[in-house]
Amino acid sequence: MNVPVLTCRNLCKSYKQGMPVLNNLNMNLSGGKIVGLLGPNGCGKSTLIKLISGLLTPDSGEIFICGEPRSEASNALVSYLPERTYLTPSMRVKDLLDYFSVFYPDFDDTTALRMLEDMNIDVSQRMGTLSKGTKEKVQLVAVMSRRAKLYLLDEPIAGVDPAARDYILQTIIGNYNPEAAVIITTHLIHDVEPILDEFAFLGYGGQVLLSGVADEVRATHGKTLDELFREVFRCSVNY
Repeated sequence: MNVPVLTCRNLCKSYKQGMPVLNNLNMNLSGGKIVGLLGPNGCGKSTLIKLISGLLTPDSGEIFICGEPRSEASNALVSYLPERTYLTPSMRVKDLLDYFSVFYPDFDDTTALRMLEDMNIDVSQRMGTLSKGTKEKVQLVAVMSRRAKLYLLDEPIAGVDPAARDYILQTIIGNYNPEAAVIITTHLIHDVEPILDEFAFLGYGGQVLLSGVADEVRATHGKTLDELFREVFRCSVNY
């Protein structure tokens, strides 16, 4: 039996206000899948990603990566793209590649250089001279050039122009380890929908309102995920 790449059991997380951000959330994710964690801003998508990556600690519940409890050791299996850029302005693009090569044995420098060339990004440029969208492209290239087991992409297309979104989504499809799983958080459902195998609509209060295999749900409801998303959240009493 194949072991899931990610398992979340009864995850709960609240902040100081006491309102639950995640409430008994459960998730199983197998390899070879691209999953959309979809929901409006503030519904807990980034919190879940940070819990899985180890940046936050759950109030209760369990997280397993490739069958093992999430730990410092399991971090080596996870490639994480944060929602915000973290690059030092004086750092050159090539410096970032060198940094990833040192810290991550599974980093493929050749793949990274090829993708940057495809995007017409000069590796000698300093981060401080790049636009916000270009910085996000550079970060995505670095993350997708690892041969990880689980990719966590927090709003990977939110800051880039529409013309670049298709290339970025194709970059995700074409460069992740086929035995791995990818989680993409976004509220831009229309743009990301074509590449999703599965999805989960996450609502305020930290519960999954609807989830499933993307093609099956589209066939059952006769609607795109984008249309279904608008219907679910418009009809929910929590919105």
